[in-house]
Amino acid sequence: MTAEVTRRGVLDMQVCIPAEWTDEQVVDFSERENPCGTTNGWHIRRQGNPHLAGDPERASCRDRANYVHIMLDA
Repeated sequence: MTAEVTRRGVLDMQVCIPAEWTDEQVVDFSERENPCGTTNGWHIRRQGNPHLAGDPERASCRDRANYVHIMLDA
């Protein structure tokens, strides 16, 4: 199994990636798979962001062991 984009929005996206990936690997993958197109590129939605609605920054994937879902914003 490999990393994948699970949701694309105009200014946000969600990825399902191996849990051991670094933040840099997550952003690099995201830019390759769905280029942001803004000057600052994609950045990870951090713990405490109100748009996470109380969910963790890295949420365990219910379908794949050792994978997590991460939200990114433009």
